[in-house]
Amino acid sequence: MATYKLIEISQAFHAFDDILDVRSPAEYADDHLPGAINVPVLNDEERSRIGTLFTQVTPFEAKRQGAALIARNIARHLEETFGDRQRGWRPLVYCWRGGMRSGAMVHILAQIGWRAGQLKGGYKTYRRYVIAALETLPIKFDFCVISGATGSGKSRLLHVLAEQGGQVLDLEKLAQHRGSLLGNLPDQPQPTQRTFETRLWDALCAFTPDRPVYIEAESRKVGVLSVPNALLDRMRASPCVRIEAPQEARVELLMDDYAHFLRNPTLLAERLSLLVELHGRVVTDRWCERARQGEWRPLVEELLTQHYDPAYRRSSGVSFQQLNNANVLRLVSLDGENLRKTAEDLIRKER
Repeated sequence: MATYKLIEISQAFHAFDDILDVRSPAEYADDHLPGAINVPVLNDEERSRIGTLFTQVTPFEAKRQGAALIARNIARHLEETFGDRQRGWRPLVYCWRGGMRSGAMVHILAQIGWRAGQLKGGYKTYRRYVIAALETLPIKFDFCVISGATGSGKSRLLHVLAEQGGQVLDLEKLAQHRGSLLGNLPDQPQPTQRTFETRLWDALCAFTPDRPVYIEAESRKVGVLSVPNALLDRMRASPCVRIEAPQEARVELLMDDYAHFLRNPTLLAERLSLLVELHGRVVTDRWCERARQGEWRPLVEELLTQHYDPAYRRSSGVSFQQLNNANVLRLVSLDGENLRKTAEDLIRKER
């Protein structure tokens, strides 16, 4: 008789061809194991209906109807999703806590002859594992914090560092946000906090402790998402590199990076109006009018000198303990070639 193994979380990413998340699409969207494929045995509506039966009718009736739905959905996955899997396929299956949903799927897969495993404790155990790991992983690495005023090319330098083979933890990329009032990316909503933390854990696991990890100087919040405390503390105590660039170059970079606002000045004016408590109605109205009139260069210059640069001076020196001793990179421009040379110099100093 075919059997399957209960797999500990520490073994979950080894010796399996696919990781199958059999939870509902909404559960999967909230967070999932890296690389997992969503093959729900109950969709969102079915899961809600069975849950209502469990609490308002009887657990028996919920299990009876749930089993019928699960059997139909597994049959569909066997015919469609798994139709091309070969005899030696090795899937790992999980649900919320390693119960009925993953148990039904893994049992049938094993009966067919596939070497299936079931994640012990399911997603719930995995989630506890990630939370615990994010408390300890950051202290294993030496971070190099890339700091500098808004528009100085920090994110672009991180990108080039990664291209040059540097170890880069790009918080803004993982959070899908540029980390400021205007940081929302067009057509890219931020992930959930759980997904953000999974992405952080996955990225940290790929690093080696013998080389520095480059990271941008961020605040506690990146958009609506929070940087885990252990990582934030480690980052704030780490050595810093500070980029200094001419204001003209910074303005050009920002106009390029935020081109979606140039195409939608009404949206930009709406976002700028949120600054009224900081700068007063007269100033914010002027900025909003400049946006509506397409006066981009003077608008960006004013935002830098009156809003972003003062905010940077107020917060950075307090948050990052070694900023005053930072290695200063004075760049005459922020073009690709200049950033490439800067990245090469930083990586060369690692050795």
